[in-house]
Amino acid sequence: MHPKRPPEIFQLFAATTSLSGVGAKLAAILEKRIGNYVIDVLRHLPIGLIDRRQRPALNAVVDGHIATIEILVIKHDRPPRGTRRPYRVFCQNDTGELELVFFHAHNDYIAKQLPIGERRIVSGRVELFQGRVQMAHPDHIVAPEQSGTMPILEPVYPLTAGLTPKMLRRTIADALTRLPDLPEWIPAPIMAEHNWPNFADAMRAVHTPQSEADLLPNSPARARLAFDELLANQLALTMVRQQASDTAPGRCFAPPGKFLAALQAGLPFAMTTAQQNAINEITADQASPKRMLRMLQGDVGSGKTLVALAAMLTVAETGAQAALLAPTEVLARQHHASLSALLRPLHMDVGLLLGQGRTSSLNADHGPDGDHNHTPRSRKDTLAAMADGTISLVVGTHALLSDTAIFHDLGLAVIDEQHRFGVRQRILLGEKGRDVDVMVMTATPIPRSLAMTAYGDLDHSRLDEKPVGRLPIDTRAIAKDRINEVVDGLRRALHDGRRAYWICPLVDESDKLDIAAAEDRFNDLGHALPGIGVALAHGKMKAAERDAAMQQFRTGQAQLLVATTVVEVGVDVPAASIIVIEHAERFGLAQLHQLRGRVGRSTTQSSCLLVYQPPLSETASKRLSVMRDTNDGFVIAEEDLNLRGPGEFLGQRQSGVPEFILADLAAHRDLLGKARGQAQSMFATNNTNHINLLLSLFERDSAVKFLAAG
Repeated sequence: MHPKRPPEIFQLFAATTSLSGVGAKLAAILEKRIGNYVIDVLRHLPIGLIDRRQRPALNAVVDGHIATIEILVIKHDRPPRGTRRPYRVFCQNDTGELELVFFHAHNDYIAKQLPIGERRIVSGRVELFQGRVQMAHPDHIVAPEQSGTMPILEPVYPLTAGLTPKMLRRTIADALTRLPDLPEWIPAPIMAEHNWPNFADAMRAVHTPQSEADLLPNSPARARLAFDELLANQLALTMVRQQASDTAPGRCFAPPGKFLAALQAGLPFAMTTAQQNAINEITADQASPKRMLRMLQGDVGSGKTLVALAAMLTVAETGAQAALLAPTEVLARQHHASLSALLRPLHMDVGLLLGQGRTSSLNADHGPDGDHNHTPRSRKDTLAAMADGTISLVVGTHALLSDTAIFHDLGLAVIDEQHRFGVRQRILLGEKGRDVDVMVMTATPIPRSLAMTAYGDLDHSRLDEKPVGRLPIDTRAIAKDRINEVVDGLRRALHDGRRAYWICPLVDESDKLDIAAAEDRFNDLGHALPGIGVALAHGKMKAAERDAAMQQFRTGQAQLLVATTVVEVGVDVPAASIIVIEHAERFGLAQLHQLRGRVGRSTTQSSCLLVYQPPLSETASKRLSVMRDTNDGFVIAEEDLNLRGPGEFLGQRQSGVPEFILADLAAHRDLLGKARGQAQSMFATNNTNHINLLLSLFERDSAVKFLAAG
C-alpha cells in the first residue's frame, strides 16, 4: 500500500515561507525548532495561557500575576547616559500608583508610547517591590480608545533564540487559514464517546484556548489530535510488520556457534542470566525462516552491547555482515571501542563509519601477542571494505544510511537508542541487504504498559539484571544553597584520585543558554579546584574538541568532566564514581536515571548528588524521592510515566518512548490501545483513503516516506 497525499491537503505541506511574514531567516529558525511545512507550524501547540481579563485595583494587585490596568502618566525618570539605572515611568489612577520599569530602554520610544498627561491601558506581570507596585516592560501599551486591539487571551508557545511570541502568533494565525475540510477518519461512535470535534475545528481550538483546562492533554481538542497521531503511528507500525512478514520471509542464520563460544570463553566475567536468556531468544529468531524484528530493552549498565555483539557474531560466522547504527558520533566511537575490546581475543576487526570528512575506522593489525596496533583507516577504505565484504562488522552513525554506504551482504542491522531514529530509519538500514534481520536497543527501560502498544511491530527481550559485583549508587538530594559544600566534598574526593562528572542544568529549550550554563560552571570549578584537571563537553563543540575532552577524562588527565546531557548515553568511563546533576528538578525521571548511569560501572561505590533549587513542585519532589529510593530502571520507568504531568517537556526527549508531538503517553495511555485496535480495523477493511490521509499528516518522516518512494 503506497500512501498518496489527497489534493485537498497540499496547502498544509507548503513551505513555511508561504506564510505571512516568514522570510528565509525566520524559516531557518522555524525549521530548527518546529519544522519546514505549514502542518509543522500547526502542530506546535501552546503550553500556557495569558489571561488579560483581570483588571484589579492598584491597591489590590497580586504579586506575580498578570494584570490589565488603565492609568494616567504622571512623570518620566530618564536615567543619565552611561548608567545602568532603568528608565521609570510613574503612573496613577484612583486606586493607587504604578511604576513602569524599562531596562536598556530607547528613550524616544517610551516618550512616544507614554506621553505625560495621557491615559493608557497597560497589561503585564505586576510585582510588589518595597511596598511599590511595579510592572517591568509591559506586554501591551494602548490608548483607551484602542483597547479592542489588545488580545484578552494569549496562548504561550515554546520559543527558541530569534523567535518572538508576536512572530510566532502571526505565523500560526496565517497557518490556521490554510486548514481544509477533510473527510472524517475516526468512526462516529468513538467521536461521540469522547465528544471530539473534527480535525480542523480541533486544530483551531488548541490554538485559541479559553481557559487553563483547554491546555490539558485530555481536553476534547487535544485528545482528538493526540488520537490522530497515535493512530497514524500504529498504522505505520502495522505497515512495517506487514512488509516484514508478507514480502520478507527472512534468512536462517544458524552457524555452529564457534564465534559466540570464543567470545564467551574470552570474557573476564560471567554473563548474567538475563543476558544469556536474551541471546537464546535472539539466536532462535536468527535460526528461524522468519525475519527478526526484536527490541532489546536493558537498564543502564545491564550489558546490551555484549548481547548485540553475540547476535552480530552469529551472522558474521555465516559469512554475512552486521551493522550497528548509533545516533551520535560519541556513541558510535564508544561502541566501536567496546566491541573492539571484546573481540580482541578473536582477532576480529570492526569498521567505524562516520560522516563525511571524519576519520572512519581503525584498522587492527594484530601482533603475536594479540594486541592491536591501531592505524587509521580512511572513510573511503571503510566503504570499500564494506562493499567487498572484507569487514564483517561495522559501527556507524547516520552515515550508514547514506547512498554511498553499500554492503556486500548485510544480514543484521542493530539500531541503538532507537527512539532517536524512528520507524523509517529501521527500514532504510534493513533495506541495505537481503531480508535483513533488525534488532533495536534502548538504554531506557520502557514500562510494560507501553511496550506492547508503542512498539507493536517488535518482539521484546529484556535485561533486568546488573553484572555481578555492581553496587547500588548512593543517591542524595541537596539544595543549591549548599553548593559550596558540594564543591568542598568534590575537592577532597578528586584529590584522593577519584573522577567525577558535573552535569549542567537544562536551562530551557535554547541550546545557547544550556551551553552558557556549562561554560560558566566550567570556569567556576576551574577556579575553585586548583590543581585539578577540568574538561568541558557540550553538543555545540567541534567533534574533535569534544572527543579530546572525553579522552582526557577517560585517561585521567582530567579528573572532572563538566558537561551538558551530551554524556547522557554512551559514555563509559568505569573509573568515574561521582556525578553531580545541577538543577536536577528540571530533568525528567528517565533522564536523571540515564545520567546517573554514567557512574556505578565498576565495583567501586559510586554516588550521585542531585542539586535542586527550592522550592520544589510536588512532582519534582516525588521525582527526586524516587531517585533516592531505587536504582531499578524499570521501576523508575513506571514512576516516570505516572508522574509526568501536562506541559512538562524538559527531559522527555530521552524518556525511551516514541517522540510524539501532540500525544502525551502519560495522559493518553488508554488512547494508545484504542488507536492500535482502530489501525488494525482500518487495514482489515482496506480503508485506503483514510490511511493515506493520516499517514500524510502525521507520519511523513516515518516508514511511510520510504514506502511511498519505493
